[in-house]
Amino acid sequence: MSEAGGGRGCGCRVPQRAPWSLVAATASLCLVLATSVCTARAAPMSREEKQKLGNQVLEMFDHAYGNYMEHAYPADELMPLTCRGRVRGQEPSRGDVDDALGKFSLTLIDSLDTLVVLNKTKEFEDAVRKVLRDVNLDNDVVVSVFETNIRVLGGLLGGHSLAIMLKEKGEYMQWYNDELLQMAKQLGYRLLPAFNTTSGLPYPRINLKFGIRKPEARTGTETDTCTACAGTLILEFAALSRFTGATIFEEYARKALDFLWEKRQRSSNLVGVTINIHTGDWVRKDSGVGAGIDSYYEYLLKAYVLLGDDSFLERFNTHYDAIMRYISQPPLLLDVHIHKPMLNARTWMDSLLAFFPGLQVLKGDIRPAIETHEMLYQVIKKHNFLPEAFTTDFRVHWAQHPLRPEFAESTYFLYKATGDPYYLEVGKTLIENLNKYARVPCGFAAMKDVRTGSHEDRMDSFFLAEMFKYLYLLFADKEDIIFDIEDYIFTTEAHLLPLWLSTTNRSISKKNTTSEYTELDDSNFDWTCPNTQILFPNDPLYAQSIREPLKNVVDKSCPRGIIRVEESFRSGAKPPLRARDFMATNPEHLEILKKMGVSLIHLKDGRVQLVQHAIQAASAIDAEDGLRFMQEMIELSSQQQKEQQLPPRAVQIISHPFFGRVVLTAGPAQFGLDLSKHKETRGFVASSKPYNGCSELTNPEAVMGKIALIQRGQCMFAEKARNIQNAGAIGGIVIDDNEGSSSDTAPLFQMAGDGKDTDDIKIPMLFLFSKEGSIILDAIREHEEVEVLLSDKARDRAAILKGKMIPSYIINSNPESEDQPSSENDSQSQSAEQTLSLSKTVDLVDQETPENPLDSHSEPLSPADTEETAGLAPSEQTPSSTESLETTRLDGECTELDNQPKEQSETEEDSNPNVSWGKKVQPIDSILADWNEDIEAFEMMEKDEL
Repeated sequence: MSEAGGGRGCGCRVPQRAPWSLVAATASLCLVLATSVCTARAAPMSREEKQKLGNQVLEMFDHAYGNYMEHAYPADELMPLTCRGRVRGQEPSRGDVDDALGKFSLTLIDSLDTLVVLNKTKEFEDAVRKVLRDVNLDNDVVVSVFETNIRVLGGLLGGHSLAIMLKEKGEYMQWYNDELLQMAKQLGYRLLPAFNTTSGLPYPRINLKFGIRKPEARTGTETDTCTACAGTLILEFAALSRFTGATIFEEYARKALDFLWEKRQRSSNLVGVTINIHTGDWVRKDSGVGAGIDSYYEYLLKAYVLLGDDSFLERFNTHYDAIMRYISQPPLLLDVHIHKPMLNARTWMDSLLAFFPGLQVLKGDIRPAIETHEMLYQVIKKHNFLPEAFTTDFRVHWAQHPLRPEFAESTYFLYKATGDPYYLEVGKTLIENLNKYARVPCGFAAMKDVRTGSHEDRMDSFFLAEMFKYLYLLFADKEDIIFDIEDYIFTTEAHLLPLWLSTTNRSISKKNTTSEYTELDDSNFDWTCPNTQILFPNDPLYAQSIREPLKNVVDKSCPRGIIRVEESFRSGAKPPLRARDFMATNPEHLEILKKMGVSLIHLKDGRVQLVQHAIQAASAIDAEDGLRFMQEMIELSSQQQKEQQLPPRAVQIISHPFFGRVVLTAGPAQFGLDLSKHKETRGFVASSKPYNGCSELTNPEAVMGKIALIQRGQCMFAEKARNIQNAGAIGGIVIDDNEGSSSDTAPLFQMAGDGKDTDDIKIPMLFLFSKEGSIILDAIREHEEVEVLLSDKARDRAAILKGKMIPSYIINSNPESEDQPSSENDSQSQSAEQTLSLSKTVDLVDQETPENPLDSHSEPLSPADTEETAGLAPSEQTPSSTESLETTRLDGECTELDNQPKEQSETEEDSNPNVSWGKKVQPIDSILADWNEDIEAFEMMEKDEL
């Protein structure tokens, strides 16, 4: 997110009105320092080792890019855990995160100039042809203006910049005729309607096909946008204007920046996080350098570098002085209130601020850059990655890490500025951590929790656009790159724009004469290169001397951490048991629990409770390990409960005399046929033999072409599915072996696989608790032939029973028609009566699973391949003296579904599965009243998703 290679010709002074050719020659304010200044440091890394690490980066990129092209293209992004593409609308919504997806092959466009930087020119040429052939920008989809600008428009412009460079060299891209630029121009015009506001600030979202105002647009009602969203447009829009000669793009971006500048808080010279796009009022009045504001500051400075407009540098310097006066608390960067800048707004920092040391390098303020970078590196060494947010005492606040590149970016620019080989070692650590913890067979997976090491099924496009670019450049020498990187500036998405744009198609911009600039006392307005004697005052170990006091800043706040684990490895002792590794069936783990004072209690309902008594631990260290284990388990379980899960499924009994009126709530499976994407499965049910389905079936003729009923327990869910599938079953229903369990009282979970490849399982599998399962079993005993429908939600009875001879009142939802009973025989009336009683034992009201925008993939508790393991859920209260935890017993690896409290219409007697429905008698008025009530509930259910 900082300027590319740094400038040249340090020691020069750039006049305030110097020709831009001179300014371009000193790009980045001359921040590539003379290497002679920094000679006596840590042992330099050999050329061979740098080449080895550079080649390793190339292999990692090939792994990520190759899997995207093989398993995901032309989808926007790769889902690396499930090896498929993420297509907007076909996967569960992740909220605002999905606004980056526009069905325009996002990852491919975002990776274009990375291919050239990594010397993959042939692959680049092939990728450009694919973009021109396959990508459509006229999609009826609502996207983020900010994300589309930096990723897609920036990607197209970066690709165009390097395409014309390669064409000039004469070997590649000889056929190219500005096609990427024409696509960029088309996209730019599609984004312009977002600026149709009185303030000039753009709407945060726009429909690529219908714009803002049309009814079909489904957007345009927003009133707020973030400062970075409105202030991170000038580089791409100005470049588009300079490339094409259409000045309108640069004019709109400048107007948005002008408005933000005018709305700064005049006494503090800070800006807030979000602003009303119509009134200009600050909505969130906290200010920092992280999420919501970050790239606004970045683009002010880079707009000066690229465009040569002094006003951008003046604005940046004014803001930077305020940042260092109020927000910077070395090595921390803490948000403050814009009206009361001496008052901190929060006690935690977000990971996006990791770009700021790189921007400080561009500014020439090296000391605070080194301090903040070192603090961040210490956090990374503790957690392997930078958490999305962490507190001032360096504890995890938000545990996710979506493979963000900002820290790698700052590492690259600090190395370019100092030449200190320490930063090569930092880059080496980043490579090792990515390969060790994030690499999966189909790419690199984001970390769902840096503490537990769990993954999320996402690989964002910025990972390929930025991470590999900065890591490769970190280890590359000048001769390793086929063009001069110093002739380009990096956008916030690390796309490359040529510095020669500064003298091309310049629009005449009016100097802002209404702004009052604050008088500064730190020479911020000197147009000079940084003085190497100030950055490194006669001391080649200057950078090291700044880092040294921060070496233990994190461990002093959290003294145990990673050091304890590393020491235990060196001493030969086993590291403490981690919650993510725990298996309830592992005797060694149970022994470790006992040593830590943790007891495991099996409850009658099949759950397991963990309780810690510190006094029972073998030692004080073991007691501390036990306390940490319980805390990890609670956090792990809480995280799993918050995961976005597959919604519940439906088992609908459609044969006589039920006719679709009985709908049973079922848990889904993480394997087999996905009922949300395929047509429902319909068939008669049959019990398997053996009933547990854990071996080859002895009655294959009974289940052939039917839906097999199997009992939970004694083997993995996937093993049961394979056995009934091999016997010819078209589907399976697993019934809980815990008598009396019900979806009314127990949380649903989805059945997970056995840790192996489950692609061979093609049939749908659903799970029923004992109470719901007994309804089917009792129906079989009474009616023998029972037909069911397995689906993602209950189906309309008229569609299900089309062509069958059934009473009209079964499919007629008009209450008036039901006041006239059909002239059926007594037995059929009794059957209807039984159906009513049956329907009252199940919940006919749909429930929605709460959506967590940060999570998009469910993780099993234990990766081990076991017969049964524990899915853990935290207790509601954790006393200080006793830590307790409850867990649900699961077959294989299961993940609990959020289960909202449901309205229960049944009585104690109705709920009893031992009640004989045939003996229950109700007056006809009561039957009709219940019938109408059930029909209303069923209609409500049909409108919602189960």
